[in-house]
Amino acid sequence: MPLGFYIIMAAQFFSALADNALLIIAIAILRAMDAPPAYEPLLKTFFTVSYVALAAFVGAFADSMPKWRVMFISNAIKIAGCALMFLAVDPLLAYAVVGLGAAAYSPAKYGILTEYLPHRLLVVANGWIEGLTVGAIILGVVIGGTLIEPAFAHRFLAFDFPLIDTGIDAVNEVALCFVGAFYIIAALFNLYVPDTGVERKPLRKNPWHLVREFNQCLMLLWRDRLGQISLAVTTLFWGAGATLQFIVIKWAEVALGLDLSKSSMLQGVVAVGVALGAVAAARSVTLKRSVKVIPLGIIMGLIVLAMNFVQHMGLAVALLVVVGALSGFFVVPMNALLQHRGHILMGAGHSIAVQNFNENLSILVMTGLYYAMCEAKLSIYWVITLFGLFVSANMLLVKRWHEANQREHDDLAYLDDNAAH
Repeated sequence: MPLGFYIIMAAQFFSALADNALLIIAIAILRAMDAPPAYEPLLKTFFTVSYVALAAFVGAFADSMPKWRVMFISNAIKIAGCALMFLAVDPLLAYAVVGLGAAAYSPAKYGILTEYLPHRLLVVANGWIEGLTVGAIILGVVIGGTLIEPAFAHRFLAFDFPLIDTGIDAVNEVALCFVGAFYIIAALFNLYVPDTGVERKPLRKNPWHLVREFNQCLMLLWRDRLGQISLAVTTLFWGAGATLQFIVIKWAEVALGLDLSKSSMLQGVVAVGVALGAVAAARSVTLKRSVKVIPLGIIMGLIVLAMNFVQHMGLAVALLVVVGALSGFFVVPMNALLQHRGHILMGAGHSIAVQNFNENLSILVMTGLYYAMCEAKLSIYWVITLFGLFVSANMLLVKRWHEANQREHDDLAYLDDNAAH
């Protein structure tokens, strides 16, 4: 891989690290405010709403200028959101600003891969990016869990700078300063991301034209036989993954008796599995064979059901690693296939914007359902059961959808051959 790819990875690592540490800190702030427990999944809702609401615009924005500049601007928005949380603005609103930056960042960080690398390297590149992102998630939730520990923060609060009053007097303020530093490091790496030289598409000033253009891209990808399958899989995966973050925290508290700091570490355990699966997929699955991994999604949903019977820490860690590994192994090839089809059909930025719209709409729906189940006081064990069955059933439907597409394609090819004779 060229040097520029590693710079892209470094920028993505620190940005994702900060995003995930900030989520844990935001949950801690909500709990310190005695906010209802159902508010916690709303953090993800507020974070992802920008992906859906601005999907028609962020793709065009990403294709209108060099990707490094888009990434730099987006990280600046994330820093502003972190600063708002530091200034005691409602965590939901502050995290929504961070989500605005993330929505603008995503088409650039993935779009640059299709511009910078040949398509034969996309699965490998996605394996590395997903593996590194998962590494950032692991470290992010661990750092977030550590930063909200009073014993850790008080070591920094004990420092007395001569003639300087920092104004930092609380545990959460210390934690937010660390997160802000991670965003700044990511922004500095953005300045060194290579310009690929791909022709820019001028950003149209008429917003209605951008909406119509986005709708055309949306329909184009959903009508493509391979695009629709890969988009369905990644849409389900990201919705399920976001919901699983909160399920794991609640399950760890109920089944294993862990507090927020320790239960957040189990999110990192899932992420370890995803990293292992992503690396394995990058080494063994080619772009042409990417659809062969769909059955792993069915298996993953069924294995999640085993969480209902685990009350031992060692078994919990092993189970979550397996769930993560299956997730990583099947989503990385599908993500690469989706990027490849999207780049061919409509261009990198527009393609990623369509992908983000669908995936984050799924996150909004699934975290919204989890919020409703929390409000209804449904047992976490019932939530896990419904979640696992939902994932498996939908992956089975996607598998049959793909098989129907293949049969139709074979029938058309047969008819074409007969007509030729």
